[in-house]
Amino acid sequence: MTVQELKHLRESEDKVEFKEAKTQFSYNSGRKSVLGYVSALANEGGGYLVSGIKEAKPHEVCGSEAFESKEGKLEQDVYRDLKIRIKTETLFDGGKRVLVIKIPSRPVGKVLYFEDVPLMRVGESLTRMSDEMYLSIIQEQEPDFSARICEGLTFGDLDGEAIALMKAGYARKQKNPAFETLPDLQVLTDLGLTENGNYNYAALILLGTRKALRKYLPNAEVIIEYRLNHSMISYTARKEFQESLFTVLDKVWDYVNQPASNPLLHVQHKFRIYDIPAFNREVIREAVLNAIGHRIWYDLGSVVIKQYPDSINIINSGGFPSGVTEDNILTVRSQPRNKRVMEILEKTGEVERSGQGVDKMYYICLMEGKPLPDYSQTDNFQVDLCLRATIADEAFYIFVNEIQDRRADKLNVFDLLALDKVRQGISMDLPELSVEKLQREGLIKLKTPKSKKLILCDLYYDLLKQSGGVSGGVSGGVNVSDIEKTILEVIQNNDNINTKQISELLGIPRRTVERYLAKLKEEHLIEFRGVPKTGGYYLKRQVIANYSNSTQESPKSTQEAKKSRKRLFLLSLFLLFLNQ
Repeated sequence: MTVQELKHLRESEDKVEFKEAKTQFSYNSGRKSVLGYVSALANEGGGYLVSGIKEAKPHEVCGSEAFESKEGKLEQDVYRDLKIRIKTETLFDGGKRVLVIKIPSRPVGKVLYFEDVPLMRVGESLTRMSDEMYLSIIQEQEPDFSARICEGLTFGDLDGEAIALMKAGYARKQKNPAFETLPDLQVLTDLGLTENGNYNYAALILLGTRKALRKYLPNAEVIIEYRLNHSMISYTARKEFQESLFTVLDKVWDYVNQPASNPLLHVQHKFRIYDIPAFNREVIREAVLNAIGHRIWYDLGSVVIKQYPDSINIINSGGFPSGVTEDNILTVRSQPRNKRVMEILEKTGEVERSGQGVDKMYYICLMEGKPLPDYSQTDNFQVDLCLRATIADEAFYIFVNEIQDRRADKLNVFDLLALDKVRQGISMDLPELSVEKLQREGLIKLKTPKSKKLILCDLYYDLLKQSGGVSGGVSGGVNVSDIEKTILEVIQNNDNINTKQISELLGIPRRTVERYLAKLKEEHLIEFRGVPKTGGYYLKRQVIANYSNSTQESPKSTQEAKKSRKRLFLLSLFLLFLNQ
């Protein structure tokens, strides 16, 4: 687009905003900043923010020095803060510089916020979005791609093994063994995968042969990359699977579940040793099902699995489905993008009734004493799920398993979440019904009769002492989680650091950081000095020495850790070589 073409655009109809910005343009100070306009224009379906052209008609070119030579950083900053990808273009008219920011549309069913306010343009102003506009956005439905007819797809393009697996799963789920004896075409029709001889994309995704997938849907593949550490750019091993959904699940798990890349972790309690795999089969299976079942297909990206010795990331194109966020993912019922696919997976017992299975992943991670599934790197364009292999708290693992073993009515995922938050000293956002239940049963209690702070029952702290854990952490009587330790390290090394800077350094959502900071302040581990706009956090003097000592390893433990990592490295190379 040329400068002359830009000048003829209409601000409302063509969704363009002109700004003089001769010397500068505020990035995020006030609504009439770059972030304010980007969020408002994205909410309108996308548009252009133009610096160096006067707002008044005939839109005279005045030139702009805003973000000169910093266009790339501007794109990075906007993505960091709004999770959308803008594009910048620099044009010149008679030597005068014009900066054009191309703003994409918000995702379907999602509203963008600036300073926690959904914005829209009204004339020359940016105001809070009207209720009508807000409701119309969040009620949007994405069309079911999987129900569309795949032109040219025939019965011969479907994999017989996948059809057999689907029929067996349906017969098992519906408790109807006779279903397996029905003709394949009747089954495909009954399940809504074909009509009048035409097959839909759900049939291709669930049952297609490799040849058919390459022809009709080449991005229907799962790629696994294994790296020995997070700093490696090149992968150690890589495998591509272009298979039907019903056949790919076991193949993906077999690749992940190699002895070198999925070792057993051991927790000992008295005379009993618990063996826990680094990566759990059911958790990986649910994650891969969700990644394929909820992805968008018009994006050419594949489902990518990045595996490391201590974690695994499963990434699919498209952000969360409409209405789903990291905060409500366990409770909200969303409309799946690929409804026909998810209906079949539910009928065959592959996914839970909720269509997500996220509750199962959370439940298993809590029962194994591992960190919760981490969606913090998810944005509007992709879901990035991180599953960590390490056991965060051996005492908590023993604690919850001993409790569950004694019970006929098992604790549910919300009960376990409440226990885990109390373990970490988090008193906010606790499920009220779970708290009442756990207090009534003596699994949690008030720290003191007059205190509002909840702690776990004595059994946990007895187990913590037996396992060699330290409940005191930095300050006596405080249980400090891994995230809190990391935040404390950042504060110790960066005086006067604020919430936003901590969020950016650690890649953790700002609201999550605020929650942990509130807890650390409550425990008198940190303090805020100064005024809100210029002040920052400091580690309290009386805990600096204790914290420094608690984070240092003994020479013996460091040496043993190095030997263990070296053995794992050599074993990994050997086994991966055999599997090539």
